[in-house]
Amino acid sequence: MRESAAAVRVGAALDVGDDAADPAGLEVATSRRWRVHPVAVCVVIVLMVAVAALTIGRSWVPPNEILRICADRFLALLPFIDDSPVRRTWTDAEASIVLQVRLPRVILGLLVGGALSLGGACLQALFRNPLVSPDIIGVTAGASLGGVLALMLGLSSALLVGGAFGFGLVALAMVLALARLARTGAVLMIVLGGIVIAAFFNACVSFITYVADPYSELPSIVHWLLGSLASADYGKVITALIPVALGATVILGMRWRINVLSLGDDDATALGVDPRRARPLLLGAIALMTAGTVAVAGAVSWVGLVVPHLARLWVGTDHRVLLPVSILLGGAYLTVIDTLSRTLTSSELPLGVLTAIIGAPVFVGLLIIAIRKGTLSGL
Repeated sequence: MRESAAAVRVGAALDVGDDAADPAGLEVATSRRWRVHPVAVCVVIVLMVAVAALTIGRSWVPPNEILRICADRFLALLPFIDDSPVRRTWTDAEASIVLQVRLPRVILGLLVGGALSLGGACLQALFRNPLVSPDIIGVTAGASLGGVLALMLGLSSALLVGGAFGFGLVALAMVLALARLARTGAVLMIVLGGIVIAAFFNACVSFITYVADPYSELPSIVHWLLGSLASADYGKVITALIPVALGATVILGMRWRINVLSLGDDDATALGVDPRRARPLLLGAIALMTAGTVAVAGAVSWVGLVVPHLARLWVGTDHRVLLPVSILLGGAYLTVIDTLSRTLTSSELPLGVLTAIIGAPVFVGLLIIAIRKGTLSGL
């Protein structure tokens, strides 16, 4: 009886009962035949945002030249093409701006925004709480401490990335260790443990900032903590791509289980999904992605909180669609914010500041819309 009730709840969560309103199925079949999949729409949005970001800047590069430059470089990488068929109409300066400066920055923005948004959507489902984001599990604070220590000691960029990544995983291990102390209420213990661990690491970061040399060390520490993609290059793209790809593969591969886990531990157990095994694996994947993003871009807030709500209002609570949409919308969102940060003023604005300034009112608006539509309780 319990399993059948849980199955009914899963069916309701996935909106599989829509066909009941149309017994013949004609109207549903017609609407689905002409319906454009949200993921396809998001792919188009991402491509448009990427081209716009490559075009806009202090040096204007026409969109048609952007496409020609990218096509020429792509064809040049293919081993079976000796001479690119693309006619050269661009200058060397334009090619350098697009390929060496803006393209790695756009790719890194897509990776960082997508990872943070995916992590936020997954966490909100696991904890059944619309206010949860990757910051809640303490990984961001731990990675920030690792990066600040590397800057304080004057270590290389590779060690900065490694330190941020390592301390982020240490923070997750501490949170999970605290959660294991309680045999019941594991979700509550993870949330409380994340808050405690984040407060501890943030206090350590504040202490290091306080004792840092105000002339040589403090400016670089503050700049890194505020978040930025200004130093993006292909090395950082690869550094972020590895943990983000691994974590996203795990989460997307378990997207049906996330649907079940969002119903609660009792229903998930009745349907054959063990929360004690699935939840740590998903949290580890989120921590992997978050640590990788903090290591290359610093602490970027609000993306993992705002974008999943926007995606949920659009496509609903089925995580088989919600998670891919969140990745794509998150990447496009952060790329737009980064483009604004480097073009609004003569000096580049910190990325973390701009995401907070824009994200806070947007989040309030999304909450109001969700409350009026009655979808906030569906989390």
